[in-house]
Amino acid sequence: MQFSQRTNWNTEETDLARAHRERLRAGLPTIDLTASNPTRCGFEYPADLLDALRNPRALDYDPDPRGMLLAREAVSAYYADHGAQVSPHQVILTTSTSEAYSYLFRLLCDPGSEILVPQPGYPLFDFLAALDDVRLQTAPLVYDHGWQIDPEGFRRAITPATRAIVLVHPNNPTGHFTRTWEARELAALCREHNLSLIVDEVFLDYPFDPANRPATFAAGLEGVPVFVVSGLSKICGLPQMKAAWIVATGPERTAALDRLEVIADTFLSMNAPVQTALPAWLAGRATIQQQILARVTANLAELDRQLAGDRIVRRLIVEGGWYAVLRIAAVQPDEVTVRRLLDLGVWIHPGHFFGLPPSGWLVLSLLTPEPDFRKGVNTLLTI
Repeated sequence: MQFSQRTNWNTEETDLARAHRERLRAGLPTIDLTASNPTRCGFEYPADLLDALRNPRALDYDPDPRGMLLAREAVSAYYADHGAQVSPHQVILTTSTSEAYSYLFRLLCDPGSEILVPQPGYPLFDFLAALDDVRLQTAPLVYDHGWQIDPEGFRRAITPATRAIVLVHPNNPTGHFTRTWEARELAALCREHNLSLIVDEVFLDYPFDPANRPATFAAGLEGVPVFVVSGLSKICGLPQMKAAWIVATGPERTAALDRLEVIADTFLSMNAPVQTALPAWLAGRATIQQQILARVTANLAELDRQLAGDRIVRRLIVEGGWYAVLRIAAVQPDEVTVRRLLDLGVWIHPGHFFGLPPSGWLVLSLLTPEPDFRKGVNTLLTI
């Protein structure tokens, strides 16, 4: 059998992943400071949550490639709560943000085209780009009293093959919300080089300072094609429901949506029961969001309390999301540190998993249940 080169990946298990798997298989206690699945973090979901799947309208097959109007209207209402006027006709439903990215890569790119992705960032795009015959170029986020884009670094990374810039707002794992001046810089680059902007806002509803709630890019940027992706995985803490969307704004929006409709019509991947349930789930999102915000806020405060007397480990400024980045002494590869912690019963991400340098960085989840989080951080600070 001959396989496509686009799937010629190295999927061999790393020594670190193998050690983690073997520890779990042996039944040894392990505190998970990488937790990202809210359904396994002890939150209380409404007892009637699944009742929304029983809507009789789901028995009527409505093959609208953009998604059922009632579901797209619910997405519009979500953005209205964020102060952005989004028409249901600007919305394309997808099963996940990964699928949304794939749709957009196919919309904007030819084989060999390039997408600009900030780093550090979540390691999602490598496989998606390979599957869609797109190349990735990285652009730097820098840390100077907080994370920020490096406009000249972005400019240097742009080539004639670049078609779009990906922006995660707030960034995962740095928790950096894009500021107004950064949005202006990115908009100028997009206009200058005829680029689109793809903005991932899955963590938008989780700022650590709710009084300073960040704006959504769904309101658009002048003269720039902007495609916002988001979904229920984070907004409602429901990753298993597989519901997400694209919101298209800016010049040539109609043409872009027409093409996206053909792409969506080719796959017709969004199922009817989830679409009919989506309005109820979005309307009730505060129930889970309040629990998650309380958890991550409490864990961040606990982290700071334990770090207060430590001169070696420091937490970098974080503005939102579910993660925190730690700066540690760069005396050995982070994989060695992570393996040592694993032997002590704590599982944490090495920074290079997110594109940080191989030494001096750890990334931990703030979603871990509070007692486990407290113990895990205490163990971290003893090594």
